[in-house]
Amino acid sequence: MRPSLDSLSLYPLVILTVIFLNPMPNEAQEISPAERVAALAHRSPMMLITEGAFIMGTPRMSQTSFSLESPYDDTEQPQRHVWLSQYEIDRDEVSLAEYVHWLRQQRHPVPYEVRKLIDHMTSVHAVLPETLAHWPALYVTWTEASDFCRTQGKRLPSEAEWEKAARGDKGNLFPWGPKSPAPGLAMFGQYHVHEIPIVASVESGEEGRSPYGLHHMAGNAAEWVEDWFGIDYYVTMPDRNPHGVKQGRYKVVRGGSWKSAPTLLRTATRSGASPEQRAATIGFRCAKSIRE
Repeated sequence: MRPSLDSLSLYPLVILTVIFLNPMPNEAQEISPAERVAALAHRSPMMLITEGAFIMGTPRMSQTSFSLESPYDDTEQPQRHVWLSQYEIDRDEVSLAEYVHWLRQQRHPVPYEVRKLIDHMTSVHAVLPETLAHWPALYVTWTEASDFCRTQGKRLPSEAEWEKAARGDKGNLFPWGPKSPAPGLAMFGQYHVHEIPIVASVESGEEGRSPYGLHHMAGNAAEWVEDWFGIDYYVTMPDRNPHGVKQGRYKVVRGGSWKSAPTLLRTATRSGASPEQRAATIGFRCAKSIRE
């Protein structure tokens, strides 16, 4: 008995349904560049910063001529001796792979700026995801940075903690000491009209490391810290474990970036940004309190 025309008309639909529900065994599932970057995430080791006092800020100077020893502005004055409890802080800046992996874990969409950066670098400039995975996380808001650290059982460092980790207890002008910034010591002074970052791997930077062994505390990515930016906070801050003013308009950003001039790489230089700002120059690292 021959099948009817009605039953024949169903055959293509049945075949398409079977193919859709049962793809070919060897059919490769396309993975986006962002997913490939996220798959390479791994955490930074943490460095112990022992309790004790350190020199924070820059002394007032009578000279008016410019030098790297001069304060960037009066918000980093007066110089203070500040005592901090011991804590740990990431040796490296949080990587792009860690950030994108965290976004996926939290079921947050990858921000447009980050997705555009990854797609552009892989398709136009042929940069491998394996390379991008080791870039510092960029275009991160302060809120995201804070949430990231807390989901890792950590937190953003206070401004004072960041500065001690960057300069040691002797008040280094730069993380590596008094020598002016130069290639090999820091990634700085770069420029690109399309805001394409010119950065180094977060694990690199041995030559320019801080007294506690941290990488890229000057240049590469500027870094969010916990504190609100207080213009005259150094005048009134407590001598033990200061945590910034209670509220403000900007969160503190420290360390300078791949675009910065040498004076912004000084360990005492302060800057700030709106907590919801996404910038090609700002990343972060995490810290953790140590209770005895």
